[in-house]
Amino acid sequence: EDVEDEVKIDVPVAMWDFDHCDPHKCSGKKLARLGLITELRVGSKFRGIVLSPKGKQVVSPSDRDIVLANGLAVVECSWARLEDVPFHKIASPNERLLPYLIATNPTNYGKPWRLNCVEALAAAFYITGFDSFAEKLLSSFGWGGSFHKVNKSFLEIYKKCSTPTDVEAAQTKIMEDLEVSWKEARKHKETSHGVDSEDLLIANPNHGLVVDDLDNGSDDEPPRGSLPSSSETEESVTMGS
Repeated sequence: EDVEDEVKIDVPVAMWDFDHCDPHKCSGKKLARLGLITELRVGSKFRGIVLSPKGKQVVSPSDRDIVLANGLAVVECSWARLEDVPFHKIASPNERLLPYLIATNPTNYGKPWRLNCVEALAAAFYITGFDSFAEKLLSSFGWGGSFHKVNKSFLEIYKKCSTPTDVEAAQTKIMEDLEVSWKEARKHKETSHGVDSEDLLIANPNHGLVVDDLDNGSDDEPPRGSLPSSSETEESVTMGS
């Protein structure tokens, strides 16, 4: 804890906040209160990496120099009010998506893609090699330490990549492996205990978003960098390729 307290994030960290969340629960607003993030006005430009559904490629270790020079930002808004966001007024030459990761925030714990603001920022910092910055942000939340523990194997794989294409390939391999593991686990369960008809109705948790249980206004609304692969059509936005 003493080490985390001593860490100074010496690159800009920012967000466009559209006030869709409960201010008492919003992870982005908490970071702002702690002086760990700067709120940007709509229309203002940000030359660092921006986690946004408008990104055309995933964040990768090759983005390190951009983060070092100009920082990292995120768009904080609600899944259910995506159409209200004036993305055309959020200008950045470096918009990025996040690869497959699992949320550990209280509302969406265990769900793929459903990262909130602080998780998305931390993920991008980890992938670009700024681990201490990621840990500084997460240390402000009681549950923050679980994010790296749950996603450690994924993050280590992404960190070893060089380009966005490498990260996309790694993401594909991760999801294929998870699919195989899930099928093997279900097959074992059916063989050991017989087929449970209800089990056959459970969607594969490794694919896409679960949008039925959106919690409007909670601090766990994912920022718009935490989205599904482009093969998915939920919300017409993507994360990954």
